[in-house]
Amino acid sequence: MIYKIAHRGNIKGKIPEKENKVSYILDAAKDYFVEIDVWFNDDEFWLGHDEPTERVDHSFLLNKRFFCHAKNIEALHEMMKRGIHCFWHETDKVALTSKGFIWKYPEVYYEGSLWGVCSDYL
Repeated sequence: MIYKIAHRGNIKGKIPEKENKVSYILDAAKDYFVEIDVWFNDDEFWLGHDEPTERVDHSFLLNKRFFCHAKNIEALHEMMKRGIHCFWHETDKVALTSKGFIWKYPEVYYEGSLWGVCSDYL
């Protein structure tokens, strides 16, 4: 089985004004895994792609359906300390998540089994 991962909560195309919003993410998580963008600023976790926009408690990020993309190094450190499933990459074509998943761009060749696909169109 190949699992589907909703990119920032999107399942029917990009909707920037809804991406990385709690209600949108939780709606997508009913049927899919979800990749979300996480910041850590002023001792608080925030969601948002280009900047922190919505504050969340760390317990929200512990959802087993989430792949949390650390958007600043502070977020990576804090999520790792708290056991949140997370990963970091900037221009890297491949990253390893804190739970041992290989997160990569589709053009990166890999021979082996595929666990899931992350997309805005599921």
